[in-house]
Amino acid sequence: MENLTRGRKEFMMYNPKSNCADEFISHEEIMDTLAYAKNNRANRELISQILEKARERKGLSHREAAVLLDCELEDKNQEIYELAQQIKKDFYGNRIVMFAPLYLSNYCVNGCVYCPYHAKNKHIPRKKLTQEEIRREVIALQDMGHKRLALETGEDPVNNPIEYVLESIQTIYGIKHKNGAIRRVNVNIAATTVENYRKLKEAGIGTYILFQETYHKESYEKLHPTGPKHDYNYHTEAMDRAMEGGIDDVGCGVLFGLEMYRYEFAGLLMHAEHLEAVYGVGPHTISVPRIRRADDIDPDVFDNGIDDDTFAKIVACIRVAVPYTGMIISTRESQKCRERVLHLGISQISGGSRTSVGGYVDPEPEEESSEQFEVSDKRSLDEVVNWLMGMGYIPSFCTACYREGRTGDRFMSLCKAGQIHNCCLPNALMTLKEYLMDYASEDTKKKGAALIQKELENIPKENVRAIVEERLTEIEKGNRDFRF
Repeated sequence: MENLTRGRKEFMMYNPKSNCADEFISHEEIMDTLAYAKNNRANRELISQILEKARERKGLSHREAAVLLDCELEDKNQEIYELAQQIKKDFYGNRIVMFAPLYLSNYCVNGCVYCPYHAKNKHIPRKKLTQEEIRREVIALQDMGHKRLALETGEDPVNNPIEYVLESIQTIYGIKHKNGAIRRVNVNIAATTVENYRKLKEAGIGTYILFQETYHKESYEKLHPTGPKHDYNYHTEAMDRAMEGGIDDVGCGVLFGLEMYRYEFAGLLMHAEHLEAVYGVGPHTISVPRIRRADDIDPDVFDNGIDDDTFAKIVACIRVAVPYTGMIISTRESQKCRERVLHLGISQISGGSRTSVGGYVDPEPEEESSEQFEVSDKRSLDEVVNWLMGMGYIPSFCTACYREGRTGDRFMSLCKAGQIHNCCLPNALMTLKEYLMDYASEDTKKKGAALIQKELENIPKENVRAIVEERLTEIEKGNRDFRF
């Protein structure tokens, strides 16, 4: 009786409005949710009710979504996939936002057992870009056609202090090369203080991204045995400090393969619910990376890997549960895998990526690799753009929402109301036109021109369509950076 009473007391601690990680990510709540989902995986009536709620496009609770993830009824699974595709179209249309990672430094003091940057790895070459080297990397990225970057660094207060990151952001925004310019810098750095988040906001970052890696606290502490990242609560509460520091666009994610995927799925959605409950704004993006081989890291030693079918269902269920969020997939995944999940909810992908420090200007010899993980999709940005258009997608280099102040609750209110289309489609077409004029191969130009002409007809307002057509002509004349 004593154990039962204690268990109930701990369960009651679950509180999505709390600022304490142990309360808004409650282990007991997750375990109870997983048991509930398992018991109802063939409950046709309940699953139908959950799907009916999902069709309202207002999202699902972590418990409802867990039932869908566990569903073993094939006809209902097909409904989940079809609904995910439709919700993706309703909120994001057929646009796919393009970006690239930029690794500034792989110096790191943490002991993360799944990452080759861990402090005990003595044979990986340690590198840190100077501001001049950053300038060269950015010009190389601009020459590909990129407009949006995600900055990556290891955690090292000596080699990678916040001042270094801030100076690097200033350098990046200051580089104008031919018709190239980086218009949005997202930042993926270690959990830090409210003061530092405020500095990042003042520096003009777009989204602050931080992967949880795993929401299972005991596993988290074992996977991060040394270094500041060992502190589960400090890491998990980082988004709250970022919000307090004025950053209203944050990006979440877990590294699938470290822990049971159902557990991670529930924790990820609980984190989204927490941000909604406290700040009225859920995650701007959710990333779904899977663990990959890199240097001294062998993914086979982790026994929670997931196959492509399970991965696809996770993507579909996240899209159904959190319809407003942007979903990101990187070049960790193969072309075949990326193509499959694009249809199920992904709205942002990288192209032509390098995961090594300085890899865009000077590709590294294999024996001297500083990659954080092996890239599966090794195609150039132009090849990825061409591929997307061949499937009917619009590759978008748009950064207008961030630059027009449509962030946080302002973006979410438009997105949830289905009104973001009024800005996104015109902006996507204009930025694609820029890419075609400045960077594309002849075949890509041909496909792109046909796609733009076709998609112009999908702009519902005649006056907006007329403005876009006029601006497309201006882009042909050499003018750039139009946006709604």
